[in-house]
Amino acid sequence: CGRVCPAFCEQRCRRGEIDEAISIRSVKRFMADHEYTTPWTPPRTERAKPLKVGVVGAGPGGLTAALRLAQRGYQVTVFEKLPIPGGMMAVGIPEYRLPTDQLMAEVAHIERAGVELRYNQALGRDFTLDELFAREGCHAVVLAIGAHRSRKLGVPGEEQAGVLPGTDFLRAVGLVNRGGGAGYTLPDMQGKRVAVVGGGNVALDAARTAWRLGAQEVHVIYRRTRADMPAYAEEVAAADQEGIQFHYLVNPVAIVGDGQVTGVVLQRQRLSEFDSGGRRRPVPIEGDTFTLPVDVVIPAIGQTTDTSWMQQAGIEATRSSTFVVGPAYNTSRGGVFACGDAVSGPATVIEAVAQGNLVAVAVDHWLKTGAYEKPVYTTPRPDIANLHNLDEYADARRPHMLELALAERTASFREVELGLDEHAAREEARRCLRCDLEWLDYMKIPRPVADDATRAAVTA
Repeated sequence: CGRVCPAFCEQRCRRGEIDEAISIRSVKRFMADHEYTTPWTPPRTERAKPLKVGVVGAGPGGLTAALRLAQRGYQVTVFEKLPIPGGMMAVGIPEYRLPTDQLMAEVAHIERAGVELRYNQALGRDFTLDELFAREGCHAVVLAIGAHRSRKLGVPGEEQAGVLPGTDFLRAVGLVNRGGGAGYTLPDMQGKRVAVVGGGNVALDAARTAWRLGAQEVHVIYRRTRADMPAYAEEVAAADQEGIQFHYLVNPVAIVGDGQVTGVVLQRQRLSEFDSGGRRRPVPIEGDTFTLPVDVVIPAIGQTTDTSWMQQAGIEATRSSTFVVGPAYNTSRGGVFACGDAVSGPATVIEAVAQGNLVAVAVDHWLKTGAYEKPVYTTPRPDIANLHNLDEYADARRPHMLELALAERTASFREVELGLDEHAAREEARRCLRCDLEWLDYMKIPRPVADDATRAAVTA
């Protein structure tokens, strides 16, 4: 989360009303990196129980749910379709954003909590929901299967060689780079002209990955303006720095070639009235088209959940191929719950983690009472005294994140953001306005007081 979270909290940080928000994500990353050298076993919060829960999918939602259920004493087995854990964290987010060592260290923590992981196990191919209950002895099941299927462009020529769906492209690269690529090879991008269609994070990840694999040219095609792109602003800026070419207000209407892609026909767009999302709707400018010569087209216009296994499974889905769930994340089948992208649609790692926390509470309550209840997950929070004079940091500014030099990124998946050093992390933490202490005052709760030894150590 210290690497890939969009940092929703920073958008609400009150320091941002004065100058710049606290770099919460970077400070969190520093603290997490500091702890990786010591293997951690998550503590059990309740006694062991003779009840088993099956979790389908080892992505952020499934792994989080498995961890929290194991901590509550349940026997938990995770069934993962891929040969490695992590879900889209492993095969959707490239290593230059989320390195393998840190990701696998997190998974190891969860395994030490008692969670069993089984790989190459696909729902509908290797087992069914009925078999999880009857053969595996599960008392409840959590579906956290994500949204791994790319949406099609729906234009002529899409069936030709050289059209690679965004999630398939990133999955192949992720499996090879992260050590799970038996039977997979890196897609050949060397010297090729690549067009990526879309403006989200998957599109930007695909474009930057193609560049690292040796593409001669990489073009990002987006039907709206740069200001409308849902991709993280820092990812767009990094792609621009790496030489990715952006084409705004254009939309593909055909892919040309004779069995092999040779180009994509683009139609220019103009912005019309506002849509339900508050953005101006792009509409085609009739007759204004041109052909961009490319060798590879990577559609990245969205993902859906694979529901091909759901026939006679008793699970209701929406027209958007997401699960219909109740307030307790319960599906239409008794004892089966769901979380993550398969419920919300494609979202972020942190949102999947949040749902994993919540669904674990809901499953625990159902197994104990037989009732579905809207879950509340409470994070333990220690009270920390104010250990410095806030006025001394009135003029302090948010630190600049060091990055890997551009020349070192070529043909490399080394992490681009290098993180804060200890001094920068400490100084940044001291910019915090301590809104929590104001909340204690409002609630008429005594503020925590640090002893003299702690205050002296922190000052030093």
